[in-house]
Amino acid sequence: MAINANQEWTAFTETERWLMTGSGLIGMIGMVLSSTSVNTAVPAVMGAFGIGQDKAQWLSTAYFASMTGAMLLTSWLQQRFGQRTVFLTTMAIFIAGSFLAFSATDYSTVILARVIQGFCAGLMQPFTMAIIFTVFPPDRRGAAMGLFSLGVVLAPGLGPAIGGFITDEFSWRFVFLVPLPLAMAAIIAGGAFMPTARSGISRPFDWAGLILMAIALGLLLDGLASGRRFGWTSDRIVLELVGGILATIAFIARQLTAKWPMLDLRLFSNIRFASAILVGIIFGFGMFGSIYAIAVFMQQVQGFSATKAGLALVPAGILMVVMFPTAGRLVDRFPAHILIMTGLFWFGFGFLLLSIADSNTPFWMFVFFTLVNRFGLSLIIPSLNTGALRSLGSAQVSQGAGLINFARTFGGAAGVNLMVVFLESRTADHAQTISDSQTPDNSAAQDLLAHIIALMQDSGVSAIDSSAGALRYLGETVFAQAQTQGFQDTFMLTALIAALALLPAHIMGRGFNRG
Repeated sequence: MAINANQEWTAFTETERWLMTGSGLIGMIGMVLSSTSVNTAVPAVMGAFGIGQDKAQWLSTAYFASMTGAMLLTSWLQQRFGQRTVFLTTMAIFIAGSFLAFSATDYSTVILARVIQGFCAGLMQPFTMAIIFTVFPPDRRGAAMGLFSLGVVLAPGLGPAIGGFITDEFSWRFVFLVPLPLAMAAIIAGGAFMPTARSGISRPFDWAGLILMAIALGLLLDGLASGRRFGWTSDRIVLELVGGILATIAFIARQLTAKWPMLDLRLFSNIRFASAILVGIIFGFGMFGSIYAIAVFMQQVQGFSATKAGLALVPAGILMVVMFPTAGRLVDRFPAHILIMTGLFWFGFGFLLLSIADSNTPFWMFVFFTLVNRFGLSLIIPSLNTGALRSLGSAQVSQGAGLINFARTFGGAAGVNLMVVFLESRTADHAQTISDSQTPDNSAAQDLLAHIIALMQDSGVSAIDSSAGALRYLGETVFAQAQTQGFQDTFMLTALIAALALLPAHIMGRGFNRG
């Protein structure tokens, strides 16, 4: 259907509204699904390409970093090319990226494919939100946005379970094809129902700002991820980190001086809004970082299959779906910052519980820990959006909404990256400490070696081979214990960060009677 660029929601019939919204939601859910379904395949990908955590985390980090920058392009692209063209092109590129990852023969190609997927996902989320605000009257947008929020929450919850099952039953490669049925359906529906007219260019796009932001994100995230492997004082890491900092400064300067900036940084002069942005970054950090860390922990420490690791997150995803409508109603009755602080408490407490988990923690106990964590998140999400935008004037709401989404996705990219950096560092420190204690005076270690040697010799293994085998077993035991303690430290750190976020959440409430 072709529409005039100046037509408002009155131009659409009820059927047209839901067909257009449904087309966007189907595509968006498929792309969000791709963000987390890959996490349970991480150990399999590591084995296939012989890589460590520092490289494997780019499966998620590249996706979210690319998604962060793309979100700022959506509005301009729709004005320039029209909604149907942008929608169909985005879905087609996403499908191409999925097949590229499926057929990749080296890890670099997989990461390139994840960049493509993330870029498309970054365009699609604000695109779907824009469709809802275009076609529905003001008093109906809340219900439509409820469906949007349901997709954003449900897809990440189901993604690890679906990815785990496909990894175990087929191959990690097929995980990248999970969103394709939804993507194909979205193309068919979008081609039939999306509006075709374009509204014209209202302003030029800040391409220089986008390039500076991409350079800053790429250099900083890669520098942090590779620091331990190459050495924090190596030429490569120093150049990447310094270059990233300089690019960040240049980006800020560009946004403050450009006539048409991507981000209106003057909004940060509003202390309540700036506090909401900080909470949003922590929310993205915790949600997406923990989905990655929990999926890897359950496979590498607890020895669960990819399917079982994914299933552990399903009850938490269902809880968020159930809680979301309730939390939305609560934010209309109670101050937003109170709900955010309550959510942060349970969010952090869930990580505190995860910090005591080890290889002996029962499956359903681990599920309970994630339920506590996700209960907190379900209170934070609707309260954060509402509380942040209440602090702005009507003319600032559009930019403010974009910044909140930007903060969440940026937090997701940084969360996976920094969690892995901290995890590797703490695992190495614990491994060194435990290894230093494995001396001839350590009776427990000597008893273990003697026991393993005896078992192997009873099985017919020679004395030389049994001694070597026992030492190897001891080394694997040391690493397993160090890795467990590294994950525990990582979860504890995230709990601490959640506690620190209570202060900016409290600042959000200053001067408000209801949020």
